[in-house]
Amino acid sequence: MTEIAQDAVLVNSDPMDPEAVKVQGYDFNQGVDHDKLLESFLTTGFQATNFGLAVKEVERMLDWSLADDPIAEDEDDDLKDIEARKNVKAKIFLGYTSNMISSGVRETIRFLVQHKMVDVIVTTAGGIEEDFIKCMAETYIGDFSLPGRSLRRKGINRIGNLLVPNDVSMKWHLDATHDVQCQNYIKFEHWLMPILDTMVKEQKTREHDPQEITLFLLSTLIFHDQGECWSPSSMIHRLGKEIDNPDSVYYWAYKNNIPVFCPAITDGSIGDMIYFHSYKTPGLVLDIVADIRAINKSAQNARHTGMVIIGGGLRNGADHAVFINTAQEFDGSDAGLLVTIRARPDEAVSWGKIRMDASPVKVYGEASILFPLLVAQTFAKRHHRTRKDDASS
Repeated sequence: MTEIAQDAVLVNSDPMDPEAVKVQGYDFNQGVDHDKLLESFLTTGFQATNFGLAVKEVERMLDWSLADDPIAEDEDDDLKDIEARKNVKAKIFLGYTSNMISSGVRETIRFLVQHKMVDVIVTTAGGIEEDFIKCMAETYIGDFSLPGRSLRRKGINRIGNLLVPNDVSMKWHLDATHDVQCQNYIKFEHWLMPILDTMVKEQKTREHDPQEITLFLLSTLIFHDQGECWSPSSMIHRLGKEIDNPDSVYYWAYKNNIPVFCPAITDGSIGDMIYFHSYKTPGLVLDIVADIRAINKSAQNARHTGMVIIGGGLRNGADHAVFINTAQEFDGSDAGLLVTIRARPDEAVSWGKIRMDASPVKVYGEASILFPLLVAQTFAKRHHRTRKDDASS
């Protein structure tokens, strides 16, 4: 009877794979070493292990060069040299939602763009306008539980536990004693309207600064007999120039000629302002077809691609992919173009968003915590190590 009970409870185990990784967390008896702590996540289990796998996937993106691939018979002559092949790196796409710019993750994204660590950006309308608004007025820490009715009366918008004033005397803080004069969306409107005037004028008269027509703009500006037709990405490029503020993500995208794609650029405050502006100065055209051609061409011309997605989606065919979000796929909301936003990466494979031979990683967690840590262990670590090596050589 004892043997029967034992067989029912304890089934004999098959031998473990000799290469199986043992669970081992960080031992604080060694002191506090944040780098080793994050490295230990790989063997900690649960989402900590997924974070460690995400670090490895980003490292593979950054390590890849054309020298890793065999030389094809029809290869360009200038790319048959091994040193030249080492200089051809993976094209990295970065996608994120607007709340990442609203939060302090903006500074992490700006670091990547400032130092040319990503090649293409895809974001939402809020991800564009919030960056410029933050150059003009502050966003404040609030509380998730602040009542919307009360905030509405005060002209204050809440994004989670962040507060964005309109144009009011903001008498609010944790102790309700601070009185701060703030203008966010109003300042943004006053800044944007003259730029829209100039864009319409350039569109109608072709009075465009020739020095601004870079290779990127040539691929996204459509020239007609009457002048220029803007695309969302060329508009963002212009706004990045006009903001002229090194705190801005899109200032650095402009400086480093990194294209920023935002198909739904009118889905936010920018859209409202374009609408109001159209009554005063009608005629502005934003050509989204030019941008879909440009982003597809960017991917098609790349020898190797990687993407890091913080709550957003991107185009097809990535060789490497890392996702950070909190969502599940049980409600079927990941169909169609949203397939890479919230689903497990395997679903994205079925749609061709990720190559079948890729090893995508999804970390289930809140990006304002995880993304800066991921950058710290990958992009930033390499950047500062390279600077240190250059300084010592």
